[in-house]
Amino acid sequence: MFSKILIANRGEIAVRIIRACREMGISTVAVYSQADKNSLHVSMADESYCIGGPLVVDSYLNMAAILEAAVVSGAQAIHPGYGLLSENAKFVSLCEKCNIEFIGPTAEMIERLGDKDTARKTMQAAGVPVTPGSDVIDDIDEAREKAKEIGFPLLVKARSGGGGRGIRRVDCLEDFDNAFLSARAEAQSAFGDGAVYMEKFLSPVKHIEMQLLCDKYGNVVCLGERECSVQRKNQKLIEECPSPAISPELRRRMMAAAVKAAKAVHYENAGTVEFLLDKDKNFYFMEMNTRLQVEHPVTEMVVGIDIVQWMIRIASGAKLTVTQDRVYMHGNAIECRINAEDADHQYRPSCGTLNFIHIPGGPCVRFDTAIYQNYSVPPYYDSMIGKLIVQARSRELAIRKMKMALSELTINGIKQNRDLHIDILSDPKFVSGEYTTDFMEERQERLNKQNKDES
Repeated sequence: MFSKILIANRGEIAVRIIRACREMGISTVAVYSQADKNSLHVSMADESYCIGGPLVVDSYLNMAAILEAAVVSGAQAIHPGYGLLSENAKFVSLCEKCNIEFIGPTAEMIERLGDKDTARKTMQAAGVPVTPGSDVIDDIDEAREKAKEIGFPLLVKARSGGGGRGIRRVDCLEDFDNAFLSARAEAQSAFGDGAVYMEKFLSPVKHIEMQLLCDKYGNVVCLGERECSVQRKNQKLIEECPSPAISPELRRRMMAAAVKAAKAVHYENAGTVEFLLDKDKNFYFMEMNTRLQVEHPVTEMVVGIDIVQWMIRIASGAKLTVTQDRVYMHGNAIECRINAEDADHQYRPSCGTLNFIHIPGGPCVRFDTAIYQNYSVPPYYDSMIGKLIVQARSRELAIRKMKMALSELTINGIKQNRDLHIDILSDPKFVSGEYTTDFMEERQERLNKQNKDES
């Protein structure tokens, strides 16, 4: 087992990893930007090193500075958290060259699964259902003909990257050329790779993901699913476990497909297979995330397994002691992402000093965050400042508990989206469990119509 780990991240996930390490008796090393010198993860770690200016490119994406901090501190391993360098194959390779263990999959696995075209082909070969579509196409004339064959609506998608960039929906042939060229340009700018492919646009669908743990000896365990269909611009807002749409039989089949996907690439460490589920309960492989997911706490709450600690154990060479027949789901969990933004004004980012905070408590209530009284939210990073998670015996009780916890959560000094979450949890479509990935768009259309009628 490692005696010292460097956390190559910031905010709530850095705090989360430090807590996991503390429970395991492992010393921690924090890295931070000049803007984060007063951040909670810096004071919680046993050691801390400033690695650059406030911009992520100068600090949290500064591979040389992070590796230098690891070497100087004597850290044996690096946990990347999520985002930033967590799926950067080059960084993983550099860790290997420095004899530092990367807590995650290998560089080869990240490259193979990060190339969505290659991932599709791999899953097809393994017998995992994939969305009807095409391979990578460079020629626009050829792409146009293939688009006719697939049928509209369809998606033009970047081969590399994620976060909703390099994706264009095309509803008719007349719009195809512009969408194809703009998706390629955005992909080239964002990821340095302008290659794109096409997929049939399925709607309405649910976004379901399966959490996996895979050790270095071929053992794979699926910890069940998360429902992630409440999204705004391809970014998740609310997640729950288990999904209200999944029957025990469907869960068994989707879990088996996820395990098959991991074994097809000899995957190691924590990973997530994401599926689209249509109205007829057909599911299709979308992608595999080769990192810890933001929404991992809902799985932890329901199955009672610390995913972060298992990531560390697996990276150190330990075998999984969790077996599939011992994975049980207990009740329901819901997570709400608390973002520093103004939901009433086009989700405008908000920053400033938090002059008062009250965090809800009680049984099975968890708030993963790095904020504290008088903390100043900087303008340079992602807007998420915390994740509120609750667990209860049933979905109905979990919704009620989350609404109570949200109403108690108080964060003054900035705008944040607490009230938006309360409204979503009260929406009849969410309560029914029948919501799909277009839920937020439909909700906004209803609100716009209501406002228009009232005026």
